[in-house]
Amino acid sequence: MAGIKALAKETAIYGLSSIVGRFLNWCLVPLYVYLFPTEEYGVVSYLYSFTAVALVILNYGMETGFFRYANREADPERVYTTTLSSVGTTSLLFIILLSLFIRPVSDSILLPQHPEYVWMLGVTVAIDAFSNIPFAYMRFKNRAMRFAVIKLLNVGVTIGLNLFFLLVCPWLMKHCPGSISWFYEAAGGETFGIGWIFVANLIATCIVLLCLIPELTGRRFGIDFPLLKKMLSYSWPLLVLGVAGILSQNMGQIVIPYLFEGQEEAARSMVGIYGANIKIAIVMVMFTQAFRYAYEPFIFSQAKVKGEDKSKAYCDAMKYFVVFGLFIFLGVMYFLPILKHFVAPAYWPGLEVVPIMMLAELCFGVFFNLSLWYKLTDRTRWGMYLSLLCFALMLGLNIWLVRAIGIPGGYIGSAWAALISYFIVMVVSYLLGRHYYPLPYQTGRIFLYLLLAACLYAAGMWLETVFAMWLTYTVRILLLCVYAGAVAVFERPLRRR
Repeated sequence: MAGIKALAKETAIYGLSSIVGRFLNWCLVPLYVYLFPTEEYGVVSYLYSFTAVALVILNYGMETGFFRYANREADPERVYTTTLSSVGTTSLLFIILLSLFIRPVSDSILLPQHPEYVWMLGVTVAIDAFSNIPFAYMRFKNRAMRFAVIKLLNVGVTIGLNLFFLLVCPWLMKHCPGSISWFYEAAGGETFGIGWIFVANLIATCIVLLCLIPELTGRRFGIDFPLLKKMLSYSWPLLVLGVAGILSQNMGQIVIPYLFEGQEEAARSMVGIYGANIKIAIVMVMFTQAFRYAYEPFIFSQAKVKGEDKSKAYCDAMKYFVVFGLFIFLGVMYFLPILKHFVAPAYWPGLEVVPIMMLAELCFGVFFNLSLWYKLTDRTRWGMYLSLLCFALMLGLNIWLVRAIGIPGGYIGSAWAALISYFIVMVVSYLLGRHYYPLPYQTGRIFLYLLLAACLYAAGMWLETVFAMWLTYTVRILLLCVYAGAVAVFERPLRRR
């Protein structure tokens, strides 16, 4: 249990930055959806989907490659400087090329009227890609607190700047225009609209880069090309895996505008509704992200351990991930009538995507958990194949289901496409893992927890039809306690060991 306790501790610390940070960012969603109509917020969701893909491309699997070779090579610092130099070079090249070809890039993503949005987000994502390597170094060195502090600083600055540009500046322009007109009016003022969101992100990203100076200085930088060749050989399948994976995660927001030619505004409105409502499911995403930050260093460090302890640790990690994931699902669904007020009423038609997307994210988390079999056996190509399978399923199902449902509710098809695709690749990865790196997962107990959660979910939803709302919430809290109590009873023998 020592390994699991260490993983839980690291997950808790990384979770502080991930969960608190994402929650605070989540609190910006009401600001956006109450200030901007669905079609404008749709542009925000749409562009951020592209930046997520660009971030994976610009990291090209080197983050995981760093963990692999930092634990394998005699000189981890050499691995770090090689990784940092490589990613820094490609990020700088990306900024130069984007600046030179900003017009055709903007045209290709259906935003020819706003190349400035594309440029700002492109520079932001390039800096983020470079910054990910120092953050990975902190995780390797178990500097979780410094990691968390800088991540939270990034969130705090982003939120502060959003509030300043979107709320304070319009007020100052009415009451004290001379104080800000020198930059605010020059950029377009209130008519710049969602552009201020991208300005805030760019400034915050630059501040984070300054905070990483201690991780960027005091070293002899350079690229060890033989080492880089080995790392790229290991990481390039992870690049394909990552690109296919992130395209799958953002498929709905990316594909919808291309499916309804001539109805761009209605399509952007659908993207806005879909993007706003999946933010309600962000709690599951936050938990998965916090787990991922701790899990990669954990599996590679456990790989050095001899004996059966590491296998038990891997299996316990899977079980507890599902246990906590189901608890989060129940909590969000039980209190969705309250959580829905984080978005404006104009976005409420999309609330039905929330349970579907939460289950999809849970399946994705299990899929990531299962990924240790191809990472530890250096069969990263299998990760690529699985991600390509997921991408193909997601693309095909989105095109079919979104078009079949049509405007205005086609985004429901995107949610179901995500759940079906993640479930299939999860099952396939499990079956392949049993062949290449068999582990004694407690599938029976995990299935019992799934069954218990399903029964409690059905009971919680039924309560809404027969009881007053205050009584419904009271009983739902008791049902959450039933779930937690059942887990505690089942897992008590483990604590005794």
